[in-house]
Amino acid sequence: MRSLVFLLSICAVMGLAFWAYRENYRTQDELAEVRRLNREIQDLRESLSMLRAEWAYLNRPDRLRDLADTNFPRLGLLPLEPRQFGNVTDVAYPAIELPPITEPVDTVALNEAGQ
Repeated sequence: MRSLVFLLSICAVMGLAFWAYRENYRTQDELAEVRRLNREIQDLRESLSMLRAEWAYLNRPDRLRDLADTNFPRLGLLPLEPRQFGNVTDVAYPAIELPPITEPVDTVALNEAGQ
């Protein structure tokens, strides 16, 4: 009986050792994946900052004004001026027409019935 318990204990220890060995390598693989993803995120952030800088450079007012002047005969573009902008209150919105009420509901009678 003692040898059976000893043998089962050895098998349990070996099984746990094998499990720990597999978990160790699985954890190392996941950590490597996290490092790879962090590098990719950093690269994408650098690309985004570069693209934002390029966007700001390309949208300089003086550059856009020069492009508008250069392409005026072909495109008919006009330079932007502050007087060309308006307020939201200046916009005339169409009136919303509501359909007629055909079947009114008496809410007072409903309230009294519910009490």
